[in-house]
Amino acid sequence: MEMEGLFTLDQPAPPGVPAAGGSAGFPAPAADSPLAVRMRPASLDELVGQDHLLAPGAPLRQLVAGGSPISVILWGPPGSGKTTIAHLVAGASDRRFVALSALSAGVKDVRAVIDEARRTRRSGGSQTVLFIDEVHRFSKTQQDSLLAAVEDRTVTLLAATTENPYFSVISPLLSRCVLLTLQPLDDEAVRSLIRRATRDPRGLDGTVTVAPDAEDHLVRLSTGDVRKSLTALEAAAASAVAQGVTEIDLATAEKAVDVAAVRYDRDGDAHYDVISAFIKSMRGSDVDASLHWLARMLVAGEDPRFIARRLVIFASEDVGMADPGALQTAAAAAQAVALIGLPEAQLNLAQAVVHLATAPKSNAVTTALSAAMEDVRAGRAGPVPRHLRDAHYPGSRGLGHGVGYRYPHDDPRGVVPQQYAPDDVVGRDYYRPTPHGAERALAERLPKLRRAVRGGAPVDAGAPVDRSPATGGPADGGPAAGGSTAGGPVAGRPVVDGPVLDGPVIDGPVVDGPPGGDASAGGGSPSGGSPADEVAAGDVAAGDGAAAGGGMATEGEQ
Repeated sequence: MEMEGLFTLDQPAPPGVPAAGGSAGFPAPAADSPLAVRMRPASLDELVGQDHLLAPGAPLRQLVAGGSPISVILWGPPGSGKTTIAHLVAGASDRRFVALSALSAGVKDVRAVIDEARRTRRSGGSQTVLFIDEVHRFSKTQQDSLLAAVEDRTVTLLAATTENPYFSVISPLLSRCVLLTLQPLDDEAVRSLIRRATRDPRGLDGTVTVAPDAEDHLVRLSTGDVRKSLTALEAAAASAVAQGVTEIDLATAEKAVDVAAVRYDRDGDAHYDVISAFIKSMRGSDVDASLHWLARMLVAGEDPRFIARRLVIFASEDVGMADPGALQTAAAAAQAVALIGLPEAQLNLAQAVVHLATAPKSNAVTTALSAAMEDVRAGRAGPVPRHLRDAHYPGSRGLGHGVGYRYPHDDPRGVVPQQYAPDDVVGRDYYRPTPHGAERALAERLPKLRRAVRGGAPVDAGAPVDRSPATGGPADGGPAAGGSTAGGPVAGRPVVDGPVLDGPVIDGPVVDGPPGGDASAGGGSPSGGSPADEVAAGDVAAGDGAAAGGGMATEGEQ
């Protein structure tokens, strides 16, 4: 969208207003200009929300003060202050200021500005600052036309873009400029500007007041774009005046922009209640309720990074090995939020929610870690067995470190009988796979691995892991040690019934060994042979050291 009051070279200024090439560069806002235009800061001291760019001697201050002819590219989301900075540069120096919009200007317009700047410079005139809004909309050829003039400082370029300049601006132009990144305004910055606009003579001049809940609503509407909030404030003020009242209440604010306020306090009970309902709905495999709570958080302005973090946690806490791909989906959604941001990233969040809600559930990873940590806290943490200790430094062999260690990859079966746990917890089973989803295959495979590694040692010397129903954890209903799983395999889900289970990785020789193999924990070979013989017979494929729980570890690894 073209900026308010922006004059390009092919647009003559109204009578009485300096032309685009003059010292002012922009017209003064009229009395009937939008509130967001009237409230543009008149100095750097009024600029809010970009403290990282306002330090003494920073490029932005130099640019506004005219202390150094540095070309700058301003990158930031809508409403973060890019146009405001251009206005400050136009009004705070004695340089010539020319404003163009990439929406309407072409190579001819750019060359005309450069030619005029060169003539002015040769005649001893002022330096020319060329402001280009939406510079990412310029084609490569149009951007190329700026290179020489920026290189020899015929013009000082001030360009603004909402797109990532590393993708939208050609490298030669980017290398000739200082890149300044503007951040979305936080809630407190938006709130302060709403209050300023309500009181300031340039704004509403105290003709109305704003109720606290209405103010909260206007702040939530902004999503970091102060222009959006000020536009909504202006509409709400007009509505209040039409009704003959002097206070903008929540109902008036809602009607003014036709958006209902979502009762959601990011720092209060509603925040924790909604995220708790969200997590529990996914845990209960109700995909529709899960999407509802996601939508409520997004509409209310919840930080999408918070939602993404909860999804990543949930993928391991409540899905785990029942669907190993769930963690990949959640992590990808979190990365998409970081790279793309709202509003587009809400689709990535929704996809992850659908995956997690419909995935088979298992909290076996959660209970396994909890049981192991309970043992450690209870003092069951004996010394590292000597054959597993680091044997890389001089003298370690003399201490017996590494002596007797058997390297699983040297064995054709890929698994060797060997003690990996300290003496205090030998034989304890922490991880107990469920029969849900992809974990069903692990439940069949794990006893064979344990028999092979332990060489017939007693299994589960401690108390069994509790699988009583979870009572819920802080805020989101988890994690709780011993929490129950929710739901079984989802019929028709590819990760359960497709190649992941039916392909060679799970249903091949690794799992489906010789017929009649005993899957009970701690049992011997059905043929009466040793555990190692059972491995050799095919219960664990040769070379499957990674699956053998520690078989991939080499000397010196933690």
